[in-house]
Amino acid sequence: MNKTILITGSTDGIGLATAKSLVKLGHTVLLHGRSEAKLADAKTQLLALVKTEAKTGTNPDKPELVFTYQADLSSLTETKALAEKIKAEHNKLDTLINNAGVFIVPATITPDDFDVRFMVNTIAPYLLTQALLPLLGDNARVINLSSAAQAPLSAQELLKPSTLSDSAVHAKSKLALTMWSRQLALTLGKKGPVVVAINPKSFLGSKMVEQAYGVTGSDVQLGADILVRAALSEEFSSATGLYFDNDIGKFSSPHPDALNPEKIAELTQVLEQVINKVTSDN
Repeated sequence: MNKTILITGSTDGIGLATAKSLVKLGHTVLLHGRSEAKLADAKTQLLALVKTEAKTGTNPDKPELVFTYQADLSSLTETKALAEKIKAEHNKLDTLINNAGVFIVPATITPDDFDVRFMVNTIAPYLLTQALLPLLGDNARVINLSSAAQAPLSAQELLKPSTLSDSAVHAKSKLALTMWSRQLALTLGKKGPVVVAINPKSFLGSKMVEQAYGVTGSDVQLGADILVRAALSEEFSSATGLYFDNDIGKFSSPHPDALNPEKIAELTQVLEQVINKVTSDN
């Protein structure tokens, strides 16, 4: 059955590889990126795959559609607008893959006076997921890309620019993402989509890894394959609230803070504070 799947940060790297895999399987993909030019190029690549599948008979009857959405996830306003546009153009989503992330950025402070790294890696996915919940039914899935690199944080750190290193903030932001993934899963229970956090695999050959560590990395398809499994397979149908570590190829215990009710509650309160800000400002 055809599914509609939104992938943030899908103009290159793991996101684009995942989109290609899903299109080949006959699913409708909603591409997101910051650059209109990169979105157009990614769409061209996906449509070429659609035509190939049609010619080979894999999907001859109904070429799947590819939609593109431009938004800067370091902006609260643009993230909210992205959600509203998707809701206006689609009546359901089967899967949301929060893949977009940053490590090294040219400027670390957003126009809203947040830290860009916390905004893109932690806050924007939360805002986008909450805004799109009306499209995500009981059988839908939210897949959040975490990381093997996770570090403890105070929830208040999300409210102001950080003076810490890129690697330190990245690790904190990914733990925060893992924490709210579990909290949302517990809050929704059976009344909402499966919510799962995934470490897609360490040192994949993405631009982020090359920029951050100066290494080429392994095939990004290794990360794409686990995201496709998470989006489509029965294996993940009852995995809500869990953490999958693709470095070891199985579900694993998350960082202890992701199991700490008090720390998770504090983080969620701060995230809601941020969402209320964008709501009140608009």
